[in-house]
Amino acid sequence: MSEPHFQGDVGPDATAVYTLGSSAGESARLVRQSDELLADSAALVDRVALSSGSSVIDLGCGPRGCLELLAGRVSPAGRVVGLDADPAHTAMASEFIAQRGLSGVEIMTGDARHTGLPSGSFDLVHARTLLVNVPDPEEVVTEMARLAKPGGWVAGLEPDSEYAMCYPPHPAFDRMVEIFLAAFSRNGADPRIGRRVPELFRQVGLRDVSVEARVQMYPLGNSRRTVRLDLVRSMRGRVVDLGLATEAELDDLDASARAHLDDPQVVAVFGLLFLARGRKPMDEEMSADGDSRSAVADRNQ
Repeated sequence: MSEPHFQGDVGPDATAVYTLGSSAGESARLVRQSDELLADSAALVDRVALSSGSSVIDLGCGPRGCLELLAGRVSPAGRVVGLDADPAHTAMASEFIAQRGLSGVEIMTGDARHTGLPSGSFDLVHARTLLVNVPDPEEVVTEMARLAKPGGWVAGLEPDSEYAMCYPPHPAFDRMVEIFLAAFSRNGADPRIGRRVPELFRQVGLRDVSVEARVQMYPLGNSRRTVRLDLVRSMRGRVVDLGLATEAELDDLDASARAHLDDPQVVAVFGLLFLARGRKPMDEEMSADGDSRSAVADRNQ
């Protein structure tokens, strides 16, 4: 384990593009999210053949990310790197690693778009709910493919937030969903990124791309049942600054929507989660592709 340090091209824009901010409340939500999405993340990671000695990077790891999960899959001889642009989160991640006594885990402060790490360094390049937060996800996916070893894997878990509903319907919930979509996308981020991930993987040359979708529906007592409301709380300052709602309106909407979701008979869906992976081709596969293209070109002349 190492203390957080500068790695790659990190500037003000590396954290400024993160719509949800870096408040204590948002950091706490990210910590909860690590537990909330653990089963989904494990399902994705287990589709990749990791073993003791494998090397993995968790891009945009935040204060915890999937570090413990990944360390468990590659220990005792493996290497896990957690990278995040927010120094406060890398400090929290380092503390978490120390508390859990995880070996072979290194924490870095850096920009997932330009890590500065050597190409072909990892058997698995992983990101969770990272692409949804950046205006140009193609940059991150390109970097993910660059970091993967030939024959290694790129994997991502991303949400698609177009479809959110509760039944019986409630105007406060509907209004909060509307506010979330409007505020979240103002910096160019795509709240519907999940459906696009397989295409993004193919565009950077990944092979054997596969994807699975899961419905985000949580019962009373699950901390993720109020996720859409929690996200609006994290963006509260932005929402007010954009004139989408006043402080007083947000207070009323939040209280009313939470009261509705407190009814165990209310069915609430918050969107989809897309679990995608793709393999970086081996050098000989690339050469074979080049030879095939040349042969086709010769025949067409």
